[in-house]
Amino acid sequence: MKGIFNPKIIVFYIAIIFGVLLSLPSLFTLPGPKITLGLDLQGGLSMLLGVKTQEAIASKFRSLGSSLNFFAKDEQILIDNLIIKEQSISFELLDEDEKEKIHSFILSNGNFIISVEDKQYNISMSEEEEILTKNYALGQAIDTIRNRLDQFGLRETTVARQGEDSILVEIPGIKTQEEEQRAKELIARAAHLQMMAVDEDYAARSHNMNEDEIQKIGDILLPFVYNPQNKLLLKEIPILDGSMLTDARVAYGQDNKPVINFTLNAQGAKVFADFSEHNIGKRMAIVLDNKIYSAPVIKERIGGGSGQISGNFTVNEASDIAIALRSGALLAPIELLEQRSVGPSLGADSILASVIALIIGFVLTTVFMCVYYGLAGIIANIAMVVNLLLIIAVMAIFQATLTLPGMAGVVLTIGMAIDANIIINERIRECLRESKGIIAAIELGYENAQRAIFDSNLTALITSVLLYIFGTGAIKGFAITISIGIIASVITAIIGTHGVYRWLSPYIAKSKNISLWFGYKHNTFNTKGTS
Repeated sequence: MKGIFNPKIIVFYIAIIFGVLLSLPSLFTLPGPKITLGLDLQGGLSMLLGVKTQEAIASKFRSLGSSLNFFAKDEQILIDNLIIKEQSISFELLDEDEKEKIHSFILSNGNFIISVEDKQYNISMSEEEEILTKNYALGQAIDTIRNRLDQFGLRETTVARQGEDSILVEIPGIKTQEEEQRAKELIARAAHLQMMAVDEDYAARSHNMNEDEIQKIGDILLPFVYNPQNKLLLKEIPILDGSMLTDARVAYGQDNKPVINFTLNAQGAKVFADFSEHNIGKRMAIVLDNKIYSAPVIKERIGGGSGQISGNFTVNEASDIAIALRSGALLAPIELLEQRSVGPSLGADSILASVIALIIGFVLTTVFMCVYYGLAGIIANIAMVVNLLLIIAVMAIFQATLTLPGMAGVVLTIGMAIDANIIINERIRECLRESKGIIAAIELGYENAQRAIFDSNLTALITSVLLYIFGTGAIKGFAITISIGIIASVITAIIGTHGVYRWLSPYIAKSKNISLWFGYKHNTFNTKGTS
């Protein structure tokens, strides 16, 4: 089917309209979806974070101890002298008939080693469980940091594993010290929420007690967040922790100051309600990252599984704490190993250099194609421009991040896009040398060339996809632009230009100067072929 409305040229029309309309916002800062620039192009913050995975083991023992204490009370199992350490848990089981229940509960929480001597239980962690816990803590830290930055509004960040226990974080667009500090605090915040009972029996004289005395009675002395000199004695085993939290939102209290409302899951709601019912008139401390935010007196049973954290928050601080709580607590603390601030001037220089390379490559390629292939070269150049616009349009739709390697991928795509047209034009020339009719030569040229083009593009696309899957950071940016460019070149080179030739076939068939169309010079050629 030929003419101006043949199916292939319609596809080409659609590609042109799609590419032009959706690339304009990125090229001319118009409203609409735009490509976001990566850290190396617009500047920002790059950090290498170390994850203290050993602390995840201590955190798991604390969580197990808290759960074990609640389980024993809920099942009415008598245990005594529950001591939680960083590498072990010990307690005394007073009722040996409940031995199976205790064993089953402990092993349901992980691969722990249980040793029993008389009625004394000692729980330690197997080597396999330690490895799993450390790896899980690292993976959870990556997911948590990425989730926090997404909720913070920074969606073009890079958060990737680096080595055995490190994380690379790149945040483009950070320009001020205030933004940098806020982002760092949000990332590093442990967000470990606990509800802890105040030890009313010893609290009044806790300031006269030393650390050994405090540990002996199973308590912990923690400071208030806004007055560290003022401390409160709390029972070491928490009532519940942040793992039972399902949501946290900023609200405003009666004094119109920001507060954080939180919601607990079913288990947390039950624990909260049971504790408040049996401790009316006593205080319960709300502890976040080992600092007390408030210690209200329980006046009645608190049902519904919701609570409130109040303090002298700023709006930003309340918002960041709520984000950290929603995204989950870090199982292991992190430390800043390395920090680099990339200035926007470096990005501007990189963009300028890439644009110059792009323009030079484009000009040289277009001149070569016009001189060597005549009008066929002009058609190929049009396809190359459409290919470039399609890359920008697709990246803008998905709000992909363009990095410096991505710019290199765009430059490389120019060569890949024109390469397909060169193969096609050479196949057409071969048919012309065999004295095929001009229209027949075009059809045979596309038929013979597209197999090689499809095969080469498919292998290149597979390689690009694998680079994206297994690569990180800059490699991903390169793989994205190459992948989009490969798909776009198939649409423009094989489908689009073929449609153009079919549209122009009546004019080509009547032409007596084949060299004008394909740069092919020969004294004898046949112009009477059919399609």
